[in-house]
Amino acid sequence: MASDSQDGQDSVPVVAALIMLTLVSGMVDGVSYLGLDHVFVANMTGNVVLLGVAAAGAAGFSVSATLTALGAFVAGAVVAGRVAGRFSGLGRLLIAAMVVEVVLVGTAALIALLSASPATGWARYTDIVILGVAMGMRTGVVRRLGVQDLTTTVLTQTLAALASESRLAGGRDLRAARRVGAVVAMLAGAAVGAVLVLHVDVALPLLVAAVLTVGTAVVYRASGAPVRAM
Repeated sequence: MASDSQDGQDSVPVVAALIMLTLVSGMVDGVSYLGLDHVFVANMTGNVVLLGVAAAGAAGFSVSATLTALGAFVAGAVVAGRVAGRFSGLGRLLIAAMVVEVVLVGTAALIALLSASPATGWARYTDIVILGVAMGMRTGVVRRLGVQDLTTTVLTQTLAALASESRLAGGRDLRAARRVGAVVAMLAGAAVGAVLVLHVDVALPLLVAAVLTVGTAVVYRASGAPVRAM
């Protein structure tokens, strides 16, 4: 993507911001899978698989919860597409998406904190909807940035590229650092989210995710990263 390099889409601040958002995705999905009873809110590939598992009648998996997550994610992506044209540049759009994500994830944390049982009933489904919309919006916005290997919510293509373009496969490892960074970030986020859910509660890791997103938005904006107009 030569044009991306020329217009700043692959600048260090952009890549760093997307890797941090990948960490947040890992954390949020770790929370949703363990704390909201076997459902993903960012990884829709996983949700499609879980839907099939649930439809087969496997214990501990819910067709309704998985469909809710899928629907919320798609709705969020639709919103991202609808509002994208209102911004004069992709940088502003990304910052706006992060701000909205902070509000939504923070709201989900508050609901989990106030609910007696965030893994069941209205609290579970409300948090699934809120988090699914947040991840869908962000993924829709990140897709418009067009930065290779950094979708922030899935790693299948990133891992495939890391392997198929490696020196072992006869390639040149041109984007190995960002690819490894994305994998490590997702893993670290999921691990931290899981530890906090298992040993504290559901609300804390969601609050941490919101704080990390705030920090990412602030640093990204302060960097003055050159991102092309839409």
